[in-house]
Amino acid sequence: MFVRQLDYLVTLAREKHFARAAEICCVSQPALSAAVRNLENELGVAIVQRGQRFQGFTPEGERILDWARQTLAALEGLKQEASMSRIKLSGTMRLGAIPTTMPIVSLLTGPCRARHADLRQLVLSLSTEEIMRRLDDFELDVGLTYLEDQRLDGFHVQPLYRERYMLLARDQTAIDGRSEISWEEAATLPMCLLTSHMQNRRIIDAAFRRADAHANVVAETDSVFALYSHVRHAELFSVVPHSLLCLFETRDDMAAVPLVPELSRSIGLISLDHDPCSPVVTAARGIAAQIDLQARFDAYISGTYQPITSND
Repeated sequence: MFVRQLDYLVTLAREKHFARAAEICCVSQPALSAAVRNLENELGVAIVQRGQRFQGFTPEGERILDWARQTLAALEGLKQEASMSRIKLSGTMRLGAIPTTMPIVSLLTGPCRARHADLRQLVLSLSTEEIMRRLDDFELDVGLTYLEDQRLDGFHVQPLYRERYMLLARDQTAIDGRSEISWEEAATLPMCLLTSHMQNRRIIDAAFRRADAHANVVAETDSVFALYSHVRHAELFSVVPHSLLCLFETRDDMAAVPLVPELSRSIGLISLDHDPCSPVVTAARGIAAQIDLQARFDAYISGTYQPITSND
């Protein structure tokens, strides 16, 4: 049995297509099919359902697939452990983040890059459900997501900050210089919000319902950056976590005020609760523990934030 056979198997499960899996593995489709068939002969069980095209795995194949994923993850951890013994940590840190945290991910990956220059980084925008699934399938090392979710039982959870929701406006005149605004008042303004299938939107919709109000949503997007652009250039309003104020921390003409009653949610780093833990996950947890994201984001509300300069 060769490691590449397990890699072919896991890639085939992810792509659900022989030709695409072969292309990603840099082999011909006949070579990949032959490797899977040889693995079936060696183990004495049918792994893949046979047909004109990929039709999935047999029940036995699904169990073997789980072992293949664990084996490849353990091998990657072994390589990382060996690299740490050479002082330098190498490999790839795979991080999944919910869309509203994507603008601040660099506050974690930047220090990681500074400490581990040989460690590559892969950052993907994913839903909480997809982050958990990929962690379980050993396709991610860590995730950045909401922590108030019962499905996180069994994961290692590391709180990082508590986001507070703000009304975002083009400038101070659009909100009459207000220092705060109620959800009922915000509901009367023309809004651009994230799409209804996104967790952030469901949180905001629930807050409006609690206030017995219905938001005047005139534009929807699945991009945080498009949301910002609609407020900046289309004279719309939005509701965003205060962590997103980092997108325009140098612009004096954008305005954000807290919504009342306060709505806040806990954000943190999640990973598989395994022992031993892979060196990459250990490194990510250690760096996250040293960064005070809460103080940085709260400073946007208090007005005490000072941009970092090259001399700092």
